[in-house]
Amino acid sequence: MIAVALLGAITHQTLAAWASADKRPPSFFGRFRSVPSALFANAVVALYVATTLLGGIIYLYFRVDVRPELERAGHWHVLGFFDLKEHFAAIGLALLPAYWVCWRRPLDDEPAQTRTALTSILAFIVWWGFLSGHVANNIMGFGS
Repeated sequence: MIAVALLGAITHQTLAAWASADKRPPSFFGRFRSVPSALFANAVVALYVATTLLGGIIYLYFRVDVRPELERAGHWHVLGFFDLKEHFAAIGLALLPAYWVCWRRPLDDEPAQTRTALTSILAFIVWWGFLSGHVANNIMGFGS
């Protein structure tokens, strides 16, 4: 559930960061700007760290029990995507301090490109982790 909350928070913040600030008639995507994006920063950092820590616990089971079965079955592409997930998650952890500083007190005269770029990269990492984790979990029916 923590990972789903992270997925929702980072997706909402990314869409709000990319949405234009002009005054248009309210639409579904236009309303993303009505919630200040900076409010999501602390939640995203806390959820990312919690998800990574809990994922590390689950990772032990994957590494010992599931990965050898995937290797025996020849699912090398799935293992490659999962290895990328591991690397991206580590990169995301390294990006969290810069992300938090950029969103902590966004200044009006500061260009938003850095915040938008960091948020987009983290959103990509979170979505990649979510999707590749589910594919690796479901490829041979593990957990059923």
